Amino acid sequence: MIQDPKRYTITAALPYTNGPIHIGHLAGVYVPSDIYARFLRLQNRDVAFICGSDEHGVAISMKAKKEGITPQEVIDKYHAIIKKSFEDFGISFDNYSRTSAKIHHDTASEFFRTLYEKGDFIEEVTEQLYDAKANQFLADRFVIGTCPKCGNDEAYGDQCERCGSSLNATDLINPKSTITGETPILKSTKHWFLPLDRYDAFLREWILVGHKNDWKPNVFGQVKSWLDDGLKPRAVTRDLDWGIPVPVEGAEGKVLYVWFDAPIGYISSTKEWAQREGKDWEPYWKSDDTKLVHFIGKDNIVFHCVIFPAMLKAEGSYILPDNVPANEFLNLEGNKLSTSKNWAVWLHEYLEDFPDKQDVLRYALTSNAPETKDNDFTWKDFQARNNNELVAIFGNFINRVVVLTNKYYDGIVPQPNDFSEIDEATLAELKAYPAVIASSVERYRFREALGELMNVARLGNKYLADEEPWKVIKDNPERVHTQMYVALQIAGALSVLAEPFLPFTAQKLARILKTENNFSWDTISEDSDLIPARRKIGEAELLFAKIEDEEIQKQIDKLEATKTANKAENKKAEPQKDLIQYEDFAKMDLRVGTILEAEKMPKANKLLVLKIDTGIDVRTIVSGIAESFSPEEIIGKKVTVLANLAPRNLRGVESQGMILMTTNAEGKLVFINPDAEAGNGETIN
Repeated sequence: MIQDPKRYTITAALPYTNGPIHIGHLAGVYVPSDIYARFLRLQNRDVAFICGSDEHGVAISMKAKKEGITPQEVIDKYHAIIKKSFEDFGISFDNYSRTSAKIHHDTASEFFRTLYEKGDFIEEVTEQLYDAKANQFLADRFVIGTCPKCGNDEAYGDQCERCGSSLNATDLINPKSTITGETPILKSTKHWFLPLDRYDAFLREWILVGHKNDWKPNVFGQVKSWLDDGLKPRAVTRDLDWGIPVPVEGAEGKVLYVWFDAPIGYISSTKEWAQREGKDWEPYWKSDDTKLVHFIGKDNIVFHCVIFPAMLKAEGSYILPDNVPANEFLNLEGNKLSTSKNWAVWLHEYLEDFPDKQDVLRYALTSNAPETKDNDFTWKDFQARNNNELVAIFGNFINRVVVLTNKYYDGIVPQPNDFSEIDEATLAELKAYPAVIASSVERYRFREALGELMNVARLGNKYLADEEPWKVIKDNPERVHTQMYVALQIAGALSVLAEPFLPFTAQKLARILKTENNFSWDTISEDSDLIPARRKIGEAELLFAKIEDEEIQKQIDKLEATKTANKAENKKAEPQKDLIQYEDFAKMDLRVGTILEAEKMPKANKLLVLKIDTGIDVRTIVSGIAESFSPEEIIGKKVTVLANLAPRNLRGVESQGMILMTTNAEGKLVFINPDAEAGNGETIN
């Protein structure tokens, strides 16, 4: 670990521009990285917080094919959506770039040429999967098959998303092209490989020895597993028509593989920022007194802890990451988040449905962050955390302090009198919190840090509840001067300590308390007069509003609609039954009928007793549809009746036939209706 770094380079995983940002991305990468960057800035540290859109690779090509547009149109569309979502949500990047920018193409090409000229690549002709029908080589994500390690039959050619194993497309069992559905063939092609096995000893020493005690167990464990499994050369080029052209002779029609190109995007984005700000970019990537931290999700651990460090080591002039505090996955209402299945809470939609509630989502995601294991986001938990914690604890304390200050002193901070032991103990406890919260943040325990922030608000609530200034004011108004002064110091501290976690709330609170730009993080521990006497504060404003059940139900209903749509899209027809002869079919007497009467069968939840006009008679048919239809709604409905089915006694009622039904994608019963013009008794043949 770097002690007392001169500057910080903080990177957040480059989001793919094949779709918008959802809460899984936020919880895994962007909220924790933003908390860390904001915290460091409050300590007056030199910070470069870097990100950008990842705009190359097969995911973009797949999206373009699916939407019938060009890859450029795909990346332009989603880059704009993603960038705006981050801005609206308050993610405070110093630079948000894109890998389609010229500065990135130049940087990535130069990086490749440096390694190429040093002889760090292996050039090989290998057999790759080829779709003869589509007449193209298949990049990893265009191949799907059975994972050889866990048996998942929907594994991609680069990674199994069930077990997390990194794969090559040729490893898959029963591979299929996602373009045509055909079984691909093997065909020879030339590519350049980074020999990861050469860096085995370096990686073992750097990570397994050097970072054994400070990297998160989930990160350390995955890296160790990879190293123990044996590193192999990995291709850095691909046969693809979308990406950065491989900048050497004999590489026509090939591009840099996206995993090689994308992490270099951190460097090119830093260059872009430095040019704009008139800075030198190199110290942020090449100076030993710089602390480099990568924030990623667990599906990117191998790329940031094995492959990218090997690339940096091969190049020779770059520093290595001090830490890679990857989070686990966030699930949604018990199911895995899925962009392709639309099982997600999209950030741009959240901001439409919950305007000005960015901090509520930040709070819910941080307090339930998947820091050490996969966690589950539910709308009910989101509501409870807002109503029971933000409103009832944080908001309640601030509201009481501001209301009472305006009520007793017209908003002017009172001059305190003598401090009691409780006052001094409370202020001493307050001064300890910045160090406590900082310790958690510096160890990337953001959930723990947020809990300590809320403890500051609890400290304020307890102080007011114990001191009861609204009662003391009647008999000892001089004592209330001190009580309100102490409470205001806690409120002032919250306006700063909350900023990394709840930036919009902190800004609003600072405006109310008139503390904007007044002090930094360390001031809280050093200064006993955070909000000085005789300062006039503003009127009370609600920091948080209660979220009602109706708002939450709307979100749950939206997800249920998605689940239904997915079932409909993925529903597979049952296989055909054994063949029959025409004579078998001809034995069935299918007739058009009309339901004349319907009533529930006593003591039977599923059964309705129907009277049906079949054209040849009016007969009784007992049908198990009571859970799907009320008697009233089916009277008069045309139905298809199997008229010559042998009668059957059901709960003492003779049923003389059967009506034809099916189930839709939602599992709901649906009548097989004859055309409205068909009369009762007409035969179906």
